[in-house]
Amino acid sequence: MHRFILALAALALAGILSAAPAGPAFARTVRLGIVTTPGSAQHVCATAFQDLAAQRSGGAVEVKIFHSGTLGSETDILRQVQMGAVDMAIVTLGPLDTFVPEAAVVGFPFLFASPGQADAVLDGPLGAEILTAAERAGFKGLAFSENGFRNLTNAVRPVHTVDDARGLKIRVMESALDRELWQALGANPTPMAWPVYSELQQGTIDGQENPLSVIWLYRLHEVQPYLSLTGHVYSAHIGLAGLNWWNTLPAAEQTLLTGALRDAAVAQRAWNRAAEADFLARLRQAGMTVDEHPDLESFKARTRDLRDLPAYANPRVRALLDRFLEATRPTQGDAR
Repeated sequence: MHRFILALAALALAGILSAAPAGPAFARTVRLGIVTTPGSAQHVCATAFQDLAAQRSGGAVEVKIFHSGTLGSETDILRQVQMGAVDMAIVTLGPLDTFVPEAAVVGFPFLFASPGQADAVLDGPLGAEILTAAERAGFKGLAFSENGFRNLTNAVRPVHTVDDARGLKIRVMESALDRELWQALGANPTPMAWPVYSELQQGTIDGQENPLSVIWLYRLHEVQPYLSLTGHVYSAHIGLAGLNWWNTLPAAEQTLLTGALRDAAVAQRAWNRAAEADFLARLRQAGMTVDEHPDLESFKARTRDLRDLPAYANPRVRALLDRFLEATRPTQGDAR
């Protein structure tokens, strides 16, 4: 599996790397934090950024990656970026909503009909508004990569309808929106930093929700027999820098790093989508009971009024959410 992932990543990056022009050299080490392990979506993006920054700077920019939670949780990493202890990070967008309320907009359930629609919106003016909003919290938002559509696993029972999730103790990210969402779905949301294999194994929590790549790479099939392809939230990653640190860089270096990270994000999204079918096949082969077609209408019916959640109470956030909903309004032929 590790070789398969590396091969996909290499294919996704080959065109970008081969076409990348050499730029001016800057002698600098950039400290970048992620919470996940090698082989994960964040690490694929981080290593692609590392390679592109080195190539385009003529080898003078070294990106040093702190992975596998060595800097703490994603919330911890964000605080360190704010304080300047770490220069940059690639984090799940969910925990960012504590710092940047606008980030909660992307986590609205069943917002995007497809990965392509997510790309069109997040790479466009609406996504740019979230990147800009991050500056109010001391971050320089640079690019969106992805975790993918999140799915529910648990060790108690199959979940086909929303009522089957009632009472399940589900690990959620350290995000106000995630807590409110799973309360609305009738579950018992429990915010926890990642990873949570031990907590699942010990029965401290019943389940969790994540994209297929995360479920496989963290071996959750060993402790979670049931998987429902709910695809309830599109989970974006965001690449960002500490604003104070960023403002010390020469404009040419800012341009180089921005371009490298955005190209790395595009390559990572391609890798993630190419690998998804294989991850699902491996999870099924490993013994998981997979509901490929849960009753999504029952989930959607419970989430239609979530515009009124406290996470969207801020008028600025609510206005942005309304524009996201308008931009992603379902049309005939939508797959999701």
